[in-house]
Amino acid sequence: MEIFITGGSGLLGQYLNYHLSEKHTILTQYNKNVGNCNQYNSIQLQLDNYMKLEEVFENFRPEIVIHSAAVSSNAKADSLPRKYVYEINVNVTKKIAELCERYNAKIIYLSTDLVYAGYRGSYLQENAKLIPISLYAETKLMGEQKIKEVTDNYIILREALLFGFGLNHSSNFFQETLKKLKNHETVKLFTDQFRTPLSLIEAARMIRQLIEIEDIRGDIINFGGNERLSRYDLIKLASKLAGFNENLLIKTTMEESGYPYKVYDVSLNIDKLKSYGLAPTPIEKSIAEVFDK
Repeated sequence: MEIFITGGSGLLGQYLNYHLSEKHTILTQYNKNVGNCNQYNSIQLQLDNYMKLEEVFENFRPEIVIHSAAVSSNAKADSLPRKYVYEINVNVTKKIAELCERYNAKIIYLSTDLVYAGYRGSYLQENAKLIPISLYAETKLMGEQKIKEVTDNYIILREALLFGFGLNHSSNFFQETLKKLKNHETVKLFTDQFRTPLSLIEAARMIRQLIEIEDIRGDIINFGGNERLSRYDLIKLASKLAGFNENLLIKTTMEESGYPYKVYDVSLNIDKLKSYGLAPTPIEKSIAEVFDK
């Protein structure tokens, strides 16, 4: 298939480039950082340049668009003008959905588990209450809504906390935390926010499987791992497998840290994901695979 990947130089995007190019023809988009995109069929493009974006669809004619590009975290969203965050996370998403509808392409949209209310219990199903409390989560949910307004040929993946090692310039909390532990530095980690972490490797691999299931259309799917863990739990497991000193792990809470977005539990029920034949590996095995790569 012909697959257009937005955010191809991002944390997940670079893994998608690798996994999807093995069987499909990809065109991967980047903006400022090239990442590994130069190893594949790629294009440098600001996604809010709508004229050039239309040219991509006209020339490449994708069958599937994986829209992973975004202002992709609470911290990034809060550091940028609100208007810009809205443009990238909402208006660009709407435009891509419109182009998918025009050119008969399926859009796979990477949303976030942070759209859910964080106080309604554990292992939330896709119909759970939605209360995004940050600009990032709010605009990702608005992106979902724009897609549903203009096309019914979509898959929305509400993505859990991703962990693993970023390629090239990309990085994440998992990587930065383990780097500190390797340097024998102490790290403070939340014990009171629970999610269902998923490795970058596993996420890319499951998206590769997902695009080959033709009859998924107009669906929202929780996209996470099996286990409900805090950041402290996750890093403790990783630290044990890596042989780091667990005494360097300092327990803290969102309240103690002054964290502004207190989302306590957005662990995901992934029964729907599993119903499509996609089953994440157990967390310890998944972390071991990250270290082996």
